[in-house]
Amino acid sequence: MSERIHASLARMFDEHRLVFWYDTARDMREAFDSFALDGVEKVEIASNEFGLKYRMLRQAPKQRFLIYKDGPEPPMADNWLLDLQLATVVFKADQAAIWMAELGLPAQFESVVREHTEFYRAKVRVDALKRLMQASDTQTQMRLRMLAVCAGAEGGLDTVIEALLGELAAGKDDALRLIERSGLTEMLWTQVGQAYGYRSDEPDFEDFAISLFQSAYARALAEDGSLNAEALLVFRRWKNNRHWAGAFEELSARYQDLLKIPADLLKRDFRAVVATDHFEEIDRHIIRQIVQAMSTQTVSAPEVLTWVRERRQSHWYPKYEDIYQAIGFATEFQQAMAEANLGMTSPAEGVRRYVTSWYKLDQLYRKFIYHMQKSSHVSLLADLYDSVENRYTNSFVLAVNDAWQDQIAGLSEWKIPGFASQADFYRDQAAEYRRKDQKVAVIISDALRFEVAEECLRRIRALDRFDADLKPMISSLPSYTQLGMAALLPHNGLSMAEDGSGDILAGGENTKGTPARERLLAAGRKGDSAKALKFKDVMNMRTEEGKALFRDHHIIYIYHNRIDAIGDDLKTEEQLPDAAEDAIEDLTKLVRKLTSANFSNILITADHGFLYQHRVLDESDFAIADPQGAEILFRNRRFVIGRGLSATAGMKHFTATGLGLSGDLEVLIPNSINRMRVKGAGSRFVHGGAALQEVVIPVIRVGKQREADVGHVEVQIFVTGRSLISSGQTAVALYQVQPVSEKMRSRELLAGIYATDGTLISDEYTLLFDFRSENAREREMPRKFLLSRDADRFNNQDVILKLRERVGKTSHYQDYASHRFQLRRGITTDFDF
Repeated sequence: MSERIHASLARMFDEHRLVFWYDTARDMREAFDSFALDGVEKVEIASNEFGLKYRMLRQAPKQRFLIYKDGPEPPMADNWLLDLQLATVVFKADQAAIWMAELGLPAQFESVVREHTEFYRAKVRVDALKRLMQASDTQTQMRLRMLAVCAGAEGGLDTVIEALLGELAAGKDDALRLIERSGLTEMLWTQVGQAYGYRSDEPDFEDFAISLFQSAYARALAEDGSLNAEALLVFRRWKNNRHWAGAFEELSARYQDLLKIPADLLKRDFRAVVATDHFEEIDRHIIRQIVQAMSTQTVSAPEVLTWVRERRQSHWYPKYEDIYQAIGFATEFQQAMAEANLGMTSPAEGVRRYVTSWYKLDQLYRKFIYHMQKSSHVSLLADLYDSVENRYTNSFVLAVNDAWQDQIAGLSEWKIPGFASQADFYRDQAAEYRRKDQKVAVIISDALRFEVAEECLRRIRALDRFDADLKPMISSLPSYTQLGMAALLPHNGLSMAEDGSGDILAGGENTKGTPARERLLAAGRKGDSAKALKFKDVMNMRTEEGKALFRDHHIIYIYHNRIDAIGDDLKTEEQLPDAAEDAIEDLTKLVRKLTSANFSNILITADHGFLYQHRVLDESDFAIADPQGAEILFRNRRFVIGRGLSATAGMKHFTATGLGLSGDLEVLIPNSINRMRVKGAGSRFVHGGAALQEVVIPVIRVGKQREADVGHVEVQIFVTGRSLISSGQTAVALYQVQPVSEKMRSRELLAGIYATDGTLISDEYTLLFDFRSENAREREMPRKFLLSRDADRFNNQDVILKLRERVGKTSHYQDYASHRFQLRRGITTDFDF
């Protein structure tokens, strides 16, 4: 007790020269006698008022005095020191007075302290209140700050509500019980009633929370709710605050069935709730309805893509992201199919059209399957999957390769005019750098088909100071690993082994395995130091080891096997889309690893491509004819190697010479995309044939730039009409100036309306601008902002719509763009909203 008295008196003397102390109960003499503070003289009132006044005003006008009276304060008419007392401060030694002294509160706050004594019994609460108090606070504002302290909040009533909702979600009521003990319950419900329109004869916080969810949902659908528009604003702020994400999800799940949301949604068109995310069931409803509409082809692709973009702002989007991504890719696939013309008049035209546009259909299909598999709600996409799978298989892959088969049926030699051949890769592309005395790294990714490489190209180009281009190359036939790998090496001619192994010989030597390939690579150019490595060996190198690799070698070949390793196994072939994603990630990392080791010339290519259909194949997908011949040495799903092979219906026959190989062996390849039956082999992922997807392979050239070349899209604020806010909401359009591309990244901004003093007076959005469309109208983002009650304080003043950007990974934001409005509202009512 004496310590708190000492501390309280010391704070008073920081601001006053004279402090009066009336010991009404005559029980504080010991505390007075023990008090000592440098520069403070203790005096006692004992019928000596005139002498004390003379000393304090004349003899020691700068001295600080503690003026003590052993007894109560005299009536004003009998108080000879009243003039001094009124000009300074009176210390009261009871507990409430000590609390007031600690807070530096004037006398008019005494009733607030005495009415809520339980609150002040904990020093930690008093200290917290002191931090929140402002000199201009009224008694009501002081009680609101006490509520905030009880709830563990640091703002106004809205932050108290947020904190109490958090406790409710956690199954706790500590803050509410403290509010009750502190005598603040009536204050809480009075404020909640005034602010949010909550009325109840027996107010209860969970009842309020249920009303809050119900009203926010109703008002979001332009219907009446039991609470007002301010409640909707508080709900949206709380819902969108990442700190309270778990609490929101818990309560939303708890009240979803209580409020009969699933049944209500069944009565609504999904378009009515596409901008609403108060309950998880809304996303499920939207997904089901979009999938159904797509399956019956009753919606357009632009509409679906717009809805998917809108749902990216949903609280539940991370949970359903893969489903929305799948819907988006399926939509783009169907749109591309509608625009595709799969005709061709020559093999060269077929390749040209494939690498220009048709490859995108393979890519969109693969991305759709990938996100469908990755989602944990495959059943929601069942109808859409059936539609996409049927169209991909029958209307694209089969159709385009039937047309392609017509073009290559008459070929006796495997050459496509105007396109590089895999057999010439080393001489024409890898060795080109050596002729310029430049070092080069070649990455060969097994089964990296053209469309996967195109996505990899974009990923590499998105790296700062990296540039890359992609060109097609025609693989050797049959399009399988042993031949493709051998064809990429320096050689003077290749032949197929006659032992039935399927191996490829160069100059009579087997080309299988990394050591054999390294020997061939070293013989490619006299004086060259060459090295063949596996992907994992390079990735495991330390920085100095990587630089030594560059220093000591002129050319290196790096072998990467992610796609073929997964796809060419019956047990794992359905994981092919995931393997393709991993391959892109691998190759991007490898490119960065190589450039950090000083390699500036990098080529990425493949031994062959592949066909992939996710659904287990029907009987009609297999070749009907069984290949016959004098000797069949090797066969898989897509080709046969033998001697004296008979012409077979539904198969294309090539001699070794026609394929650019030595020897007298022959090859049969099933037409189009047909497979042969091979016991124990997978049938969904295949290669070896002459389908476009198998034989059109990539060559990516990667280079490093000296200057940074990656930026972020710009965002502008568009306001139609006058910059005037005359109601409880305002609408604006936010425009993304450039489409997102490899060198132009997305931008995330925080948007809200602020008073000139920095007070947030509207709801606040976190917005991601990542539109890729070249159509400017499709890069607009309309937004409505609801004004809070705080906006009333700034009526007839300028307010500012601000777009703010996060500073790195910190919690700080800086202004990015702004637009000034004049706030001029009439009598504010709930109907403004």
